[in-house]
Amino acid sequence: MIASWGRLGLAQYAHEVFVQMPRLGLRPSTAVYNALIAASVRAGAVDTAYLRFQQMPADGCQPDCFTYNTLVHGVCRSGIVDEALRLVRQMEGVGIKPNVFTYTMLVDGFCNAGRPEDALHVFNTMKDKGVSPNEASYRTLVHGAFRCLGSHKAYEMLSEWIGRQPPLHPSAWHTMLYCLSKNGMAKEVVEVVKKMKTRGLLLDNAMFGIVVSCAVKCLELSDLCELVDDFVKKGGNPGFHVYIMIIKSLLDCRSSSKANHYLERMVLDGLLSSVASYNMVIDCFVKEGAVDRAVEIIKQMREKGFLPNLVTFNILISGYSKLGDVHNAKAVLKMLMEHGFMPDIITFTSLIDGLCHAHQMDDAFDCFSEMAEWGVRPNAHTYNVLMRALCSVGHVNKAIDLLNKMKIDGITPDAYSFNAPILSFCRMKKVDKARSIFNAMLRLGVVPDGYTCNILIKALCDERRVDDAKEILAATESSCCTVTDHHHSYWPIVSALTKMGRFSEAGQLMNKCHIRNVQLDCGSNRTREPAMHA
Repeated sequence: MIASWGRLGLAQYAHEVFVQMPRLGLRPSTAVYNALIAASVRAGAVDTAYLRFQQMPADGCQPDCFTYNTLVHGVCRSGIVDEALRLVRQMEGVGIKPNVFTYTMLVDGFCNAGRPEDALHVFNTMKDKGVSPNEASYRTLVHGAFRCLGSHKAYEMLSEWIGRQPPLHPSAWHTMLYCLSKNGMAKEVVEVVKKMKTRGLLLDNAMFGIVVSCAVKCLELSDLCELVDDFVKKGGNPGFHVYIMIIKSLLDCRSSSKANHYLERMVLDGLLSSVASYNMVIDCFVKEGAVDRAVEIIKQMREKGFLPNLVTFNILISGYSKLGDVHNAKAVLKMLMEHGFMPDIITFTSLIDGLCHAHQMDDAFDCFSEMAEWGVRPNAHTYNVLMRALCSVGHVNKAIDLLNKMKIDGITPDAYSFNAPILSFCRMKKVDKARSIFNAMLRLGVVPDGYTCNILIKALCDERRVDDAKEILAATESSCCTVTDHHHSYWPIVSALTKMGRFSEAGQLMNKCHIRNVQLDCGSNRTREPAMHA
């Protein structure tokens, strides 16, 4: 009963039961005391746990390894690591040998206390005393070092330590690779993989996936391919999602021949075993403009006995539309219906986008009107495509009319719905109209896009309307926009305030920048344009 109350976190009830035991003629045992001490530690009452620990001899109960481990855990969790060390020495003094759990808790305690060198010393002591670390021990040490030292210093310390050690458990290497990958340290990841190779250790498939997810962001293509090829040569199987990551990365860098090479490997490994898996590969090629290659893959898919589905056709239509190839997009639409599928919202929106890219605006609106006949209701994305196209050819007022129609039809606009009109009015030097739309966006509860805010702020500053620009900045900061979204907003205001002789305000804003850890780009007022919804 005491153990049950303790596991439920109800230490008070556990103690009440314990107090009743003498009245019932029951003598507590070491197991009972252990349950009571564990309940106190779990409840954060380490002092109470110590009190019961000191009562044990009076009841003829001798503490065992579990008793000491529970107390060590409690004091480590409270940050009193030196007391934990004293307890370990005490248990050794009474002939109780600390086990792997004892030492692992000490390692964790020292890491949490910001003393990784002491944690390493405890780890070495454990091995010197013949206690073999387990997976949890290694994970605790590595995660703790990265947590309290930072990624680079932790890597230096652990690399030096590993270099002095006999062969370690694979979990030590895997945990270090995990931490390095999560911190984007691709160069160091490759170094660790090479060290593992010299020691005859091979990554498992799951860990290799984590390594590749880091490598595709940071490594040169040649290094990435070498990493993958070496893994395969050693008998590893990268798996479907790893190959997809690699193919995407290669296509991003216009290395289509290499991408095709890994696609062939996927086929040989039997990883393309469904329409869904083929669709993911087709989508990779289409998004990089390689629609002809995507069509070839669809032919291969048919040869393997997999028929394209609606998703397959939509991917192709989207690809042709992005290229402005309306003829082929319509041909795919015809194939879609011949296969017994009905066009959906994605089909229509992609076609409308293609017609807009081909500057066939009348046809785009005809397609938009035709959606109702097919029972397909347009969404915000559909409207955004049309509004962006209207703004790009100077018909901003028509875009505003469409925005109003969108709201009347009960479709909630998003940030992209307002972006194109605001940006167009700013470029046309009609800043008041841009600000009016911005205010309407805020009233609807739509979070402004960082890029749009920056453009509007710069436009206001160019007209020396700094106070209005500061209001926009305040609205940006009170929204969910992050500092990285609007850090370019500060410099136009600081620059304008300085030119107007309002040095005190400029200084205050610069101080605010530093407090918010925003780095001013003083060399340029340009802002990066994000990818728009298409």
